[in-house]
Amino acid sequence: MGYDDTTETRRRFLALGGAAGAIALAGCSAEPTDGSDGSDGTDGDGGDGTDGEDGEDGTDGEDGGEGDEETPTLTVATYSSFIDAPSVSPGEWLKEEFESRVDAELEWATPDNELNYYVERASSGVSIDADLYVGLTTEDLVRVDETLDDDLFAERGEVAGFDDVREGLLFDPFDRAVPFDTGYVSLVYDGTATEAPETFDGLLADEHAGALIAQNPGASATGRSFLLHTVHRFGDGPDGVVEGGDGDPEYDYLDYWAELQDNDVRVLGSWDDAYSAWSEGEAPMVVSYSTDQVFADMEGADLEEHQIRFLNDQAYATPEGMAVFADADEPELAREFMSFMLEPDVQGQIAERNVAFPATDTAELPDDYAELAQEPSEPVTFTYDELQGSVSEWVEDWERQFAGN
Repeated sequence: MGYDDTTETRRRFLALGGAAGAIALAGCSAEPTDGSDGSDGTDGDGGDGTDGEDGEDGTDGEDGGEGDEETPTLTVATYSSFIDAPSVSPGEWLKEEFESRVDAELEWATPDNELNYYVERASSGVSIDADLYVGLTTEDLVRVDETLDDDLFAERGEVAGFDDVREGLLFDPFDRAVPFDTGYVSLVYDGTATEAPETFDGLLADEHAGALIAQNPGASATGRSFLLHTVHRFGDGPDGVVEGGDGDPEYDYLDYWAELQDNDVRVLGSWDDAYSAWSEGEAPMVVSYSTDQVFADMEGADLEEHQIRFLNDQAYATPEGMAVFADADEPELAREFMSFMLEPDVQGQIAERNVAFPATDTAELPDDYAELAQEPSEPVTFTYDELQGSVSEWVEDWERQFAGN
């Protein structure tokens, strides 16, 4: 999740269907990246943070001796802002801390197309060249399983601390992904400029015409979560699979979005674009996350300008997980890293640096964190089974309608 300079940088999307999902393997790059801005990588302080340089373990000083074992390298793939957001991100701290506790070198990989890069490699029969992926969502796993015949990820195996993960965050019915944090998609608004409505219907009022900036669900995980919340609220039509919480089977999420368009909602391509436009005062409300005040407080901002609104007292939950690639070179080391990610102090650091909620009940957090990071009284989400066979269609139908209006 994390924040980018004066804005929050959230995890990227796994494109779902249509043109957004057709990503060619050619031109993709998954060159390893170590730390923020690539400045503390393998040509820096020696890799494993403890002894030797350039991968040497420095134990006996003999070349090729039987007792001379090379320090193993764990390659962890993730989205770029997890390691290199200019303000806060957990990647650099995690690398340094892991290498200080384990005799191994951690190497980050951040391909431009993120998880899609590995889906395309697997589809083409090309080696994955990574051990673990950090940043999976429920929608990601649905997409992976619908696209590939063979398993991209291995079963969880033994991961210390897994029993501390909150049960409501477990989203993989096949026990591959281990949650490491979560967030809630909500409205963030400038309380000095407006009072956000309390309901979805309230966003349609004339007084809020042109007041909301959202994200394209075909190109943004944040935008997709907000779209899924509207599906949850209004259903997907009388012939669909979701009845909707509004109780009107004749009115669905596409009807709602048509009315949002009539009320001049502004939809931008990414979370960064939307949050930047909101920060610059282009509209008083933006679709974002209920941890917004955590970052605002770090920056010394006026919290009145960073108010949170849960529409209908709800917010869409977005747990993030990690899973070992099925053909990982270092599967046990990858599981050791997952165990490390669930340790109480590490969970606290991830939550603060990724501006999110921890996945476990044992996380060590500052006393005021709960005051700044707000949780809805009613989190909503779709399960893997509910999204399977549906989420791509919902996004594609939205894209067709929005482009045609």
